[in-house]
Amino acid sequence: MAITSANQLELLQTAEAVAREKMIDPGLVVEAMEESLARAAKSRYGAEMDIRVSIDRKTGKATFTRVRTVVEDDLLENYQAEFTVEQAKQYLENPEVGDVFVEEVPPVEMGRIAAQSAKQVILQKVREAERDRQYEEFKDRAGTIINGSVKREEFGNVIVDLGGAEAVLRRNDKIGRESYRSGDRLRAYIKEVRREPRGHQIFLSRTAPEFMAELFKMEVPEIYDGIIDIKAVARDPGSRAKIAVISHDGSIDPVGACVGMRGSRVQAVVNELQGEKIDIIPWNEDQPTFLVNALQPAEVSKVVLDDEAGKIEVVVPDEQLSLAIGRRGQNVRLASQLTALDIDIMTEAEESERRQKEFEERTKLFMETLDLDEFFAQLLVSEGFTNLEEVAYVEVDELLVIDGVDEGTANELQARARDYIDAQNKAALDNARELGVQDSLVAFEGLTPQMIEALAKDGVLNLEDFATCADWELAGGWTTVNGERVKDDGILEPFDVSLEEAQDMVMTARVVLGWVDPAELEAEAAEEGEEDTSEEAEA
Repeated sequence: MAITSANQLELLQTAEAVAREKMIDPGLVVEAMEESLARAAKSRYGAEMDIRVSIDRKTGKATFTRVRTVVEDDLLENYQAEFTVEQAKQYLENPEVGDVFVEEVPPVEMGRIAAQSAKQVILQKVREAERDRQYEEFKDRAGTIINGSVKREEFGNVIVDLGGAEAVLRRNDKIGRESYRSGDRLRAYIKEVRREPRGHQIFLSRTAPEFMAELFKMEVPEIYDGIIDIKAVARDPGSRAKIAVISHDGSIDPVGACVGMRGSRVQAVVNELQGEKIDIIPWNEDQPTFLVNALQPAEVSKVVLDDEAGKIEVVVPDEQLSLAIGRRGQNVRLASQLTALDIDIMTEAEESERRQKEFEERTKLFMETLDLDEFFAQLLVSEGFTNLEEVAYVEVDELLVIDGVDEGTANELQARARDYIDAQNKAALDNARELGVQDSLVAFEGLTPQMIEALAKDGVLNLEDFATCADWELAGGWTTVNGERVKDDGILEPFDVSLEEAQDMVMTARVVLGWVDPAELEAEAAEEGEEDTSEEAEA
């Protein structure tokens, strides 16, 4: 096939037709044609030549040119596309390195193979342009709801036609009992738009918590206007969900606004989610109060919060236990997701039994270590003493409030407690030294003999070892694995060392060893203080 005047206009007509069909810029199609013709010309003139093709956007005339670049003598590699300054003098006047010489060459005759190759180049470029257009169109729509029609189903995944693009609703993003047929209308949440080697992928979801939040935003004008905020959503897709809302206008009830007149607003969302039951809960900054709301419809007697562990204990009446837990643990699981806390639920009887057990254990501790009778030990526990350190180092006046305790008895109690603690400290330190602990760690301020013993058992024998520890290795912590919170035990966790205290001790050790400059730490602390101040001012 030769590029003749008869088919010159055909190039432009073809480019326009393809661009119109694929909704892309006609110029991109023409560029693809130029590249395909240039590739065909190289197969005719030689692959090493720099052959370029330019198609006139008005007439469709294709001009073939050969380009040669002037390079330094020692950099000449490709004799077909480059030449030296001396060689260029016969073509250019006063040539310099970097100059180019362009000469027109005769158009090529495209055989069947060359024409097929050119066609493939054009198709590939058009597909790439179409993918780029679709990616640019949909990348900013991630996080929104979109309507489409079901095209087909492949291995449990639903292919959805969005009009100009296809999206995938994967099996695990479908609500369990939903089934679709070709042509069905479908509403879903754009979960992710990802660019991949074979093109972009649009992933949809109907199980994402954000899908429910967006549905409420569509149904409740107050949410759309920002008067009501959705603070958290937890879902068991197709079965039950909890959504926490707060109103910035004291005159508007957030729960009532989301429910709507006779439940019309929430019912619209329920219908879209195939009958999924929705609990609308008022959000509260106070976590225990928020948790009590989240466990509705169960009644809660008492809440005990452990901020450090991100864990909470909830006490409910015996008859409310099954309601608080829910069928297959659904209610407490959703409440846990909503509050981002681990929740332990126990009945009042179980809590009473636990408290009784703790009382007996502490009574036994004081009886054995202080050589007291049961009644006297129970008096100490009843007054709130939980360990020997509290007895040994508390102000004497706090012991004198106990019935039957005078100043002499109080001093005797403290002396016995201190003697026992000193003996325990000596034993722990002796054991640590037997394990190889060095004086650098023993002399480090902030570590008790029992802590030093625990560190030695874990192989931390000197200050250098201690300074290389991570804070969570010392204080413990929580990590999320496969959506579940997993406990990481810390070496010093039994001694109630917090994460912040562990950070301070490790950093102090590094300063003592000269690994860290104290001036740098002070500068960083000052910068953080300024940032906090500016954030508070903005708030």
